[in-house]
Amino acid sequence: MLDLFSGITYEAKHDRSRLAAQSSRVFTLMSDGAWRTLGEIAEATGDPQQSVSARLRDFRKARWGGHVVERRARGKRSEGLFEYRLVRSK
Repeated sequence: MLDLFSGITYEAKHDRSRLAAQSSRVFTLMSDGAWRTLGEIAEATGDPQQSVSARLRDFRKARWGGHVVERRARGKRSEGLFEYRLVRSK
């Protein structure tokens, strides 16, 4: 079976199903193309913000479809709050 996940701390037997479920929730939510902060995504999916951020990074990878994940500041750039939008690859 092709494993889409990797990393030094990744153990398929413990992590694969959890990460796959997270990916599915985040991708389904973000497929509408709306702008959302990590906090908004986390609240909607029930997943931690750190995990949401990792899943968004995954979607940019070729093995996940090479999608575009755009980022922009929400409000004043100096406040450091960003929002993200998924643009699905063709």
